Amino acid sequence: MASIVFGLLSALSWGAGDFTGGLAARKVGAYRSVFYAEVIGVIFLFSVLAFIDEPFPDMRARLFALAAGMLGTVGLMLLYHAMAVGMMSIAAPVSALLAAAMPVAVGVFTEGLPDFTTLIGFGFALLAVWLVSQSEGGVTDILSHLSDLKLPLLAGIGFGFYFVFMHQATRDGGSVWHMVFSRTGGMTLIVTYLLVTRADWKLELSSLPIISVNGILDLGGNFFFILAGQAGRLDVASVLSALFPGATVILAWIFLKERLNRNQWIGVVFALIAIILMTV
Repeated sequence: MASIVFGLLSALSWGAGDFTGGLAARKVGAYRSVFYAEVIGVIFLFSVLAFIDEPFPDMRARLFALAAGMLGTVGLMLLYHAMAVGMMSIAAPVSALLAAAMPVAVGVFTEGLPDFTTLIGFGFALLAVWLVSQSEGGVTDILSHLSDLKLPLLAGIGFGFYFVFMHQATRDGGSVWHMVFSRTGGMTLIVTYLLVTRADWKLELSSLPIISVNGILDLGGNFFFILAGQAGRLDVASVLSALFPGATVILAWIFLKERLNRNQWIGVVFALIAIILMTV
């Protein structure tokens, strides 16, 4: 039960974080919004470490956390860019499908084939991608809309690797130091990108509040995911945490007035059903 509760709290925090991250990306760009959110997150984590006594992780845990942070950051930048140029209500569910499926796939090699309910979930997932990719033009426009899904799908792969690697990093306990190393890996990747591309580092102060909220919410999602994985199975923690599109879609519907056609709404619902079926 603890794993389920923590997994759902992770989904709520990550869903709200992705919504604010999408808004921040529209203001300052995907890479800058992710970078400064991670900087704020690291500052917050070190302030927490000043009040707690958590053991320093070993080399194996640090390396897994660094790798998790790099891959998760790639996923975030791709997702936020997709949100900045398209609809949040489409990008979030599609990215969550692979994020949920990859830890299940890892479980096939470590624990055997999934049960029949999980296999049904995969069927719903495929239908969801098909339906979500359609516009008002219907199936005739499917190929052009499938091309719009490549960024969310790649983001989902990054998230899936994050789930697997971060679970490995924290399997022996701990959370805050692991998130510090995860954020360090992500920031190193973005700094390298900024230096190589000679991109603009400039940040308008007006965008700092939304980036700060995004950084704290993303940390919350990470923290509750770690607790969920430590309290139960990786696949259960990952799939429940991947319910984050529900919060993102609802917030985009309330605040951005985003509207989906009937097939797309069915696709979003199927995506959430798929994630639930892969859990039970």
